[in-house]
Amino acid sequence: MLRLLAFTLAFTLAVFQGAAAQTLPEYGDEIYKPSMGQAGKDVIWIPTPDALITALLGAAKVTKDDIVYDLGAGDGRIPIAAAKQFGARATGIEYDANMAELARRNAKRAGVEDRVRIITGDIFKESFADATVVTMYLLPDLNLKLRPLILQMKPGTRVASHAFNMGDWEPDEHMSVEARDGYLWYVPASVEGTWTFREDTFGTEGTVTLTQHYQRVGGTVTIGGKTQPVLGAALRGDALTFAFNDGEGVLRAAHVVVDGPEFKGRLTGRAGNVTITGSRR
Repeated sequence: MLRLLAFTLAFTLAVFQGAAAQTLPEYGDEIYKPSMGQAGKDVIWIPTPDALITALLGAAKVTKDDIVYDLGAGDGRIPIAAAKQFGARATGIEYDANMAELARRNAKRAGVEDRVRIITGDIFKESFADATVVTMYLLPDLNLKLRPLILQMKPGTRVASHAFNMGDWEPDEHMSVEARDGYLWYVPASVEGTWTFREDTFGTEGTVTLTQHYQRVGGTVTIGGKTQPVLGAALRGDALTFAFNDGEGVLRAAHVVVDGPEFKGRLTGRAGNVTITGSRR
């Protein structure tokens, strides 16, 4: 852990410094001035560049209807941007009391103190279960430690990370802004298992058996006793798409929303869209 902290500090400071003559910007206010790379509880403080903040929140499609939680909020720049630029309600969780107070002052100076809340606390003890968007700039082992909690969140919750990924949970989107990596995930619905489905317009019915590795989905469809591979299966949050050939050999594509043990949506491939419903056995 200490080696990783030291390596990350050295690497990130090198990126910030660039040429030897470059000087680092000054942060903070007249009450408290944090220093680049200062140690926290489990991480060091390196601020996320404003351009990457905007890109991450934009990729997550943040709106005024969202509740954004920033885990390890630092000086509050991500919650402030979520509120000021995107109109969201935002909460930052920051362990360091001085940094948390600075974030509150920054929110007030930005005129968004009514939409930004800063909690002085531990990200592993404070609840962020009501978030629709989670942002973070943490070390890889912390991302992995948080991953089980995140995967229990409501399907479709967006998760944005600066620099570090989630191990074998591949991101839905990857971006690079000013030589910094950003990653975005959608918490996937649980779809693994066998589902029965039906649409009444043409009488198509059958079963679809799905396997799942995070948002990666595959499986088979059985119609009229004939089993075939699922075609083009894709899962983003609670939105599931899969295709198959029906009993008459017509390619049909299902676009459904998963709600626990049921799904409902539309089935294309014949005369317009028809409704398809399904339930998990």
